[in-house]
Amino acid sequence: MNRVYVCSCFGITDKQVKEHAAAGACTPRQIASVTKAGTDCGSCVRTIQGILGRGACPRRELLEKGDAVSVLAADAEAAPTHELAEAA
Repeated sequence: MNRVYVCSCFGITDKQVKEHAAAGACTPRQIASVTKAGTDCGSCVRTIQGILGRGACPRRELLEKGDAVSVLAADAEAAPTHELAEAA
């Protein structure tokens, strides 16, 4: 198995970043919130940005179209139920 580490500080691989991106994380900040990658020395943030790319995020596409209501609905659908309960 060949692991390519994106974040040496927390041992996060490119595969993990791609999995979180596929699950809906669209920004380095969103990746950081689930993995901590980019929150220590910060040297991996540009690499994470490169993995995420541009235009690959459904939320970003909705925002560019000016459809904020759909973005909020997509966020509500994607949030685990415990997060929705905490927000209420």
